[in-house]
Amino acid sequence: MSERTTHDSAPSSSLGDSLAGGWDDGRDELPPADWGRRPGARRTGTVWLFALIITAMAFGHAWLSDELTDQAFLAWATIFTAISFQAMPFLVFGVALSAALVAFVPTSAYRRFIPDKASHAVPVAGASGALLPGCECASVPIAGSLIKRGVAPAAALTFLLAAPSINPIVMIATAVAFAGQPEMVLARFTASLLASVVIGWIWVRFGRTDWLRLPSQPHDPSASKWRVFRESMLHDIMHAGGYLVVGALAAATLNVMVPREWLLTVAEAPVVSVLVLAVLAILLSICSEADAFVAVSLTDFSPTAKLAFMVIGPIVDLKLIAMQAGVFGWRFVVRFAPLSLVVGLLSTFLIGALIL
Repeated sequence: MSERTTHDSAPSSSLGDSLAGGWDDGRDELPPADWGRRPGARRTGTVWLFALIITAMAFGHAWLSDELTDQAFLAWATIFTAISFQAMPFLVFGVALSAALVAFVPTSAYRRFIPDKASHAVPVAGASGALLPGCECASVPIAGSLIKRGVAPAAALTFLLAAPSINPIVMIATAVAFAGQPEMVLARFTASLLASVVIGWIWVRFGRTDWLRLPSQPHDPSASKWRVFRESMLHDIMHAGGYLVVGALAAATLNVMVPREWLLTVAEAPVVSVLVLAVLAILLSICSEADAFVAVSLTDFSPTAKLAFMVIGPIVDLKLIAMQAGVFGWRFVVRFAPLSLVVGLLSTFLIGALIL
């Protein structure tokens, strides 16, 4: 069943129908002003807070490095700064691409390349994730933009999961990290793509429109495309950037609180070790372009456990959960994150048993 609706059709409450329902087929304009959450006063506090924290760290390193010598604090500051700076370029890239999709690409372009039927659009969106470099920070705003432009939510969410998991940069990084182990590269690609497509199909069957709450972005119909681009980019960077800071703070805090000795005691338990590294991937929130180098360093764990670390991280981690909450709302996150975790683990066990 197609996820797009017409003016005369009744909205579905059980299928992952498109939020773009009600548009005329020939219209290429932006979504109506009252679509999504009611706009509130624009808040730039999170952006300025992020800038203030980074500035304070820089000055603190120069002026207070002799006093702030506690190893736990130094590790926390290093991890927080690393996650933030590592993710920020990809976040900016994703937001810029998202704004460009909103401002410059007409709705008809998506209808030409993406199948109308949601179940057919899902694998197409999953395969397209292999073409666009970027991490999970970039995929969230892009997925939101795709939904706004009339792409079925199930397909956009499939792309959100597949793009940071199987894009060319990630695959090359995995091949470099696991040099001489092509089976690990194949296992990561297959397990990640399988999990993304299955989650998309589940959303087609059980997803509901009212679980997604994108912020409304009213634009002046007479505004130029460049003005729409600028306003869309500013809007998305404030939302996604603020939640990125929250996710980085949580990941850094948990990173220094989990003793490494706890991990080594369970490394030899086949099933438990997979679950432990999956949880570790969620807590550490490492960018998908770098997680393979962390996984290969976990020499005490089995190949399947390492695969779980690389499959689960790009589809559900603290940073990604926080950013999804900022873009799609918490009603979406409390359903989508557990679904991603369960399907990701099942895919890991299946592909690990077949390939590794």
